[in-house]
Amino acid sequence: MGLELIIFIAAIFFGAFLYWRESRGNGLYRFFNKVFNSKELQMKPTDKKGFVYQQTFLVRLIFIGFLFLIGIVITRFLIPIDIATISIFASMIVGTLAGTYLANFVFKSGEVIEEKSDSLEDIVHDTIEKGKDFIEDLKTKDAEVVEDEKEIKEAPKKEEKSARERLKDKGLL
Repeated sequence: MGLELIIFIAAIFFGAFLYWRESRGNGLYRFFNKVFNSKELQMKPTDKKGFVYQQTFLVRLIFIGFLFLIGIVITRFLIPIDIATISIFASMIVGTLAGTYLANFVFKSGEVIEEKSDSLEDIVHDTIEKGKDFIEDLKTKDAEVVEDEKEIKEAPKKEEKSARERLKDKGLL
């Protein structure tokens, strides 16, 4: 269990590194795109898509699975010891996928913070002012409600007939 956990954590870091590397440049993906696709189907020069960068979950899973499958096959031939088991293979794939999504989250949140950094101070200040206004409104409404309740209690009620007397008047009793 210890080796699998270490490999899982290392795979998370590998996935983050892989995502970061492909966000900077996708030369290997472009090479395979040129080899496998005709001129009309090749990606545009402005397209930043890579093996894991800007791909859907299923495509990432397939690319990462093949990457580790090839790595395990090479490892089995180079090292005859059976260290590449199914559980380690699954830990590597899941860890790498988690690392790519973690890196995506970090990069996107960094971009949003950079975009909103100027207006973030204004948003916080406006929120604090609205909160103060809301508290002041609650204080004034509470005072008005207390005064209204005093007026209602002070108003005399005219005497009405009881329910029994009304039933007798209708002839039901």
